[in-house]
Amino acid sequence: MYVPAHFAPSDDDVQQLLDRPGAADLVTTGPDGPEATMLPFVHDREHGTLLGHFARNNDHWRRADGQRCLVIVRGPDAYISPSWYASKAEHGRVVPTWNYVTAHVHGTVTVHDDVDWLADLVRRLTDLHEAGRPDPWSVEDAPEGFFRGQLRAIVGVEVRIGRIDAKVKLSQNRPAADVDGVIAGLRSIGDTAAADAVAAHRP
Repeated sequence: MYVPAHFAPSDDDVQQLLDRPGAADLVTTGPDGPEATMLPFVHDREHGTLLGHFARNNDHWRRADGQRCLVIVRGPDAYISPSWYASKAEHGRVVPTWNYVTAHVHGTVTVHDDVDWLADLVRRLTDLHEAGRPDPWSVEDAPEGFFRGQLRAIVGVEVRIGRIDAKVKLSQNRPAADVDGVIAGLRSIGDTAAADAVAAHRP
């Protein structure tokens, strides 16, 4: 990954990105070339892993087991209009760009087809995504037999993290007045996630 010095993330940036609820693309190389599946993951900091699950009917898990992989994790991203820059009025030498936060997680895939492992994973994923909701759903809200039956429809995946390449491109290379314009512009179109990210990383 190409990462200019002003877009290099801190260790905390990377951990926050991996910890945030969301899905990521698991990419492996099979006999017919690259293959990707978007999966919800939970980051296990203690063990240095990403944990998720495939639909059992998705044969990607059979080819992925034991393979080296790339997991593409994305944070906020947005088109940045040069009309938001104060520099546009000063000299006009501005062009559009794209702001984004991403990490390329390199690791090795292990597939888990154990019901207890899967039950623990689903609880962790559910708790992560339901946190903060006014009426959070819990695995215990579903009948036990139904829940166990649903587990038979998925297969667990564990990615042992070997290396992480990450980039936080959030207008850090622009003058302060331009950064203010980007934040205001993003807020004006309702993209608060991208605006907050730019504000948090302003030089």
